[in-house]
Amino acid sequence: MSIVSTVLNEFQAQFTGEPEGIWEAPGRVNLIGEHTDYNAGLVLPIALPQRTYVAIRRREDRKLRFVSVGMEASQPLNLDEVEPGKPSSWERYPVGVIWALEEAGYPMPGVEAAFISEVPVGSGLSSSAAIEGAIAAAMSDLCNLGLLADDEGRATLANICQRAENHIAQAPTGGMDQAASLRSHEGYALNLDCSDASVRHVPFQLEEAGLALLVIDTQAPHSHTTGEYGRRRADCEQACAQLGFDTLREITPEMLEPLLPRLSNDRLRARVRHVVTETERVRLAVLAMEANDFAELGRLFVDSHASMRDDYEISCPELDQAVVTALECGALGARMTGGGFGGSAIALVYTQSLDSTRAAIGEAFAARGFSAPQFLIAQAGPPAQRTEY
Repeated sequence: MSIVSTVLNEFQAQFTGEPEGIWEAPGRVNLIGEHTDYNAGLVLPIALPQRTYVAIRRREDRKLRFVSVGMEASQPLNLDEVEPGKPSSWERYPVGVIWALEEAGYPMPGVEAAFISEVPVGSGLSSSAAIEGAIAAAMSDLCNLGLLADDEGRATLANICQRAENHIAQAPTGGMDQAASLRSHEGYALNLDCSDASVRHVPFQLEEAGLALLVIDTQAPHSHTTGEYGRRRADCEQACAQLGFDTLREITPEMLEPLLPRLSNDRLRARVRHVVTETERVRLAVLAMEANDFAELGRLFVDSHASMRDDYEISCPELDQAVVTALECGALGARMTGGGFGGSAIALVYTQSLDSTRAAIGEAFAARGFSAPQFLIAQAGPPAQRTEY
């Protein structure tokens, strides 16, 4: 049975009758540019082929009823009862989007909806943004908002989804994940400038070069709602206040040497150094991809991981092991991806080396007593959209 048939059957079993439609949205993997989005920097994600699907129908009242395949049904919630931190389970993501749409001036009905996802949860591949993108796309169509028709409308939806995650889910994330889920193009990476939300689509097709992007889900727990992510963001805000800048994007790499001594401690110096050099690495990565210089892209991956490990301190032993082993197996580059503190790493691997690389990483994890990693091959997929069934 297909995944679309499964979510359709779940809807019919839980709610009786037919949905008004099924919508889908992708998870994302970030090629490079970590923790730069909330600093008005550059990011370079791709939308994954792995998707979250929602079968949904409007109600005549304000009740929100959600189920997810393989999970217990949630308690119904009235839209007027939604507030920061309520609900507290996974439903906070779709509930938050409907709340944020109404806050933005789009009157919302109650709904009943069934979800199913191919995006691994807690893997750093933004399963939350996939949920948000799917429900946002559905509500735009069901309520005739027309926000999927062009990039301007999709950018509006992405901003609404980010507000939902920040205020209802209370995760202090930037806007990269939602933009990737809603604004990407199939076959392209999304070069998003977070200072003005402008985008540039960069071709990302590795097959002709004999390469693949291997995603290594380390199975190390990962969450944006824990305090460490928020502390990194607070460090950046403190550094801006001490230096007299609105955002760290205003600092170029050439400015680092005279500016860093003005900060009050080494922790803030390290945080600033990562953000400024990481945005520069995104700029260089785009140039490398446009020139099909994958060796240079791989070098930038390695430098990025070192910066996240040492300056931003968001890696973990599992992520470091995945990166080291992939490089030992001949990967052109490897780095952790996503918010950090667990989740996934990526490696730029020659196709003929995929099996041996996966095996070596699995053996290295077993030798250190880590959970067995999971793998997927990432290709640049399409954005959120309605699904034909």
